[in-house]
Amino acid sequence: MGGSSAGAVQHVFSFAGVATAVLDGHGTVVRWSHAAAELLGRTAEEVCGLPVRDLIARDCPGAGADGTLPADGHTLLRHRSGGTVAVSYRVLSTEPAEESLVLAAPTRRVSRWQADASMLRALLSQDRVGIGMHDVDLTVVWTNITPRVFGGAALPRGSRLTDVATLRDAKAVEAELCGVLKTGEPLISRTLCMRSPQGGERYQLLSMCAFRVEDDTGAPIGIVTLFADTPEQQRVRRRLDVLHAAADRIGGSLDVIRTVRDLMDVLVPDLGDVGWAELTDAVLGADEPACSTGGEDPRLRRVVVVPEDGSGGTGALFQPGDPVPPLPCTAELGEIKRGRPVLLDPDTVAGVLGDPASPHRFVPEHGHSGLWAPLYARGLVLGSVSVWRTGEREPFEPEDGDLLAEIASRAALGVDNARRYTRERRTALTLQRRLLPPATTRSPAAETAGIYLPAGGGAEISGDWYDVIPLPSFRVALVAGDVAGHGLNATAAMGALRTAVRTLADLELDPSELLTHLDDLVRRLGQDSDWGNPDGATCLYVVYDPVARRCAAAGAGHPPPVEVRPDGTSRVLRFTPGPPLGVGGMPFETVTTDLAPDSVLALYTNGLLEQYDGDLDAGLRWLTRRLATSCGHGRSVADAGRLLKADLSENPPRDDIALLLARTRAIPSESIASWEFGADETVVADARRAVRERLGAWGLEELAFTTELIVSELVTNAVRYAGAPVGLRLIRDDVLVCEVTDPSNTQPRLRRAVWSDEGGRGLFLVAQLCTRWGSRYGPTGKTIWTEQPLMPGEVDFEALA
Repeated sequence: MGGSSAGAVQHVFSFAGVATAVLDGHGTVVRWSHAAAELLGRTAEEVCGLPVRDLIARDCPGAGADGTLPADGHTLLRHRSGGTVAVSYRVLSTEPAEESLVLAAPTRRVSRWQADASMLRALLSQDRVGIGMHDVDLTVVWTNITPRVFGGAALPRGSRLTDVATLRDAKAVEAELCGVLKTGEPLISRTLCMRSPQGGERYQLLSMCAFRVEDDTGAPIGIVTLFADTPEQQRVRRRLDVLHAAADRIGGSLDVIRTVRDLMDVLVPDLGDVGWAELTDAVLGADEPACSTGGEDPRLRRVVVVPEDGSGGTGALFQPGDPVPPLPCTAELGEIKRGRPVLLDPDTVAGVLGDPASPHRFVPEHGHSGLWAPLYARGLVLGSVSVWRTGEREPFEPEDGDLLAEIASRAALGVDNARRYTRERRTALTLQRRLLPPATTRSPAAETAGIYLPAGGGAEISGDWYDVIPLPSFRVALVAGDVAGHGLNATAAMGALRTAVRTLADLELDPSELLTHLDDLVRRLGQDSDWGNPDGATCLYVVYDPVARRCAAAGAGHPPPVEVRPDGTSRVLRFTPGPPLGVGGMPFETVTTDLAPDSVLALYTNGLLEQYDGDLDAGLRWLTRRLATSCGHGRSVADAGRLLKADLSENPPRDDIALLLARTRAIPSESIASWEFGADETVVADARRAVRERLGAWGLEELAFTTELIVSELVTNAVRYAGAPVGLRLIRDDVLVCEVTDPSNTQPRLRRAVWSDEGGRGLFLVAQLCTRWGSRYGPTGKTIWTEQPLMPGEVDFEALA
């Protein structure tokens, strides 16, 4: 084409892929562009001077006889190769008037352009997606965002995002747009927060996307921004946020009330403005709720109301701890019992209650839309939860009810798990405390006080225990133990061990021998699948003799006892502990030490030492110091135990704690008498006389006759069957104990002699004359002992015959 204007047109349309040609008044081609040459493969020299009808492959609809073309249309043009090219064209008038400009492009490309133009036209004409075109200074050069698009926010031409007063963090948004302009990396789904047209502190969310626009050289010339306001997506996002918060926060506690409180903290204010929850009395008591089959009252009690400060119009509502009165049997209540949520409004509540004066106890002030959903798990209604919206907040929709039902279902499982845990923990705790001895005991050997503290913070009950076992001759066994594991299995294992220790203690075994038998028992029980895991069971067994004022102790993997002397000083009775029970193959060591009267001996489990983050040495030093201060100043062991319990209760222990305090006593020397005789039957009379004289000195003449008979039988048997020396000892306290010691290791047996037997009645007579009797082995023989009450009863001599 000739001329500057034609050259410009040729340049523009060549760039745009549009072929151009100039025709004279007779339809002859006078100018031909490079794009036209590329389209048909014909140069300007070949085409110029030819009638345009020579380039048309078939008759062009609307063409004149002189070769003139209609204003626009479609036709086929001849290609140099012999083929045809389908084109769409448009004819434009020019100056001088006798010439016309023809624009042509392949029909397929024009169809695509038209589709793109239709899409762009539809995009720019709608008001659901806002579009802004910004120059390199981020100034708006074109936009369809008017005040009506997003309900108040506008983006006029010539403005910037920082000029929009309702947009939060506008400077940060423009900084991100600068990054898009610089790097060319698109910005996708950037959330903008704009103040709601309703005012106040309400906001609406917009999603913004931005991409860079470049010229034909690749240089940035601006940015296009897209803004989408999708209330439905916002609602879905808010519901998902509430659901995710519920998954994160609900069910992390094994406390029923805490679980419900976590539920309400999720629902308010994210789902509603005011809320509360009720639980049945059975759930609050950790019991199984009754299966609801009709209109019976579930006995609900309100446990949580939020906000807790009384704001939000909650002052007139039922408060935590208040019982909720029975509700009439209505369709809404039926839906709740079937586990489905119910949409409420004040009128519906008034209709359900049937009392226009009561809704203020069930509807918060200014509440206009509510949801009521059951806490429903395993087919049982555990309680219910209600959420209300107040003020100008939009009413609840059915989808909100589905959301609350899902969250309430999750919370109900958490509540039920917490209830079950509480019930099992309470059962285990009750069983464990029932298995423990009385908290305080008094005997001639010691005054004792026991403490048991279960683990706190949701930890399960373990197998910590202690025991006080009276032994013959005024001795006492003090025991502390710990069974590995938690829950009912550990408690049952503890009960089995305590029973075994008591049984073995009746055999009056040495502490190390008793632990050996106990270790063998644990190993055998460990083969029973019902026992659980006995590995790690520990035990400390101490025997105190108030006559010798000495204790013997042995341990199986257990911390050593602590002694507090009468002068207030304290020490740890260290010895080499054996392995935990059930390991086997290792011996146990018995250590013997003297204890002054009025000393305090402390037996405990390792939970007491773990107060210092697992540093057992630091815990033992603390315990030693604290015992020295708690057990002094004439304070009883019961009072000392209460002081220690108060210290330990400040921070809930991470493991169970069992502590046994025993203040030792001594039998006065004037209440003990002992003799030694040779192996001659004549010494029997000497023994009877010595006993009669001593009982007379003690003022127990009424016991002389029966005691002489007992001593006569026991000394006679020792002289006849065991040999010398024969020891005899009387010990007086709340009962009279008689002991006969001989060098034989033969265990005496009680049997009933027939009428023709000349002997064999000795032990039978002894058993009838005393309240109890038995024998124990010593280092060089055995001791047979008897006990008699200080107030003698009548002897049935006919039965003895």
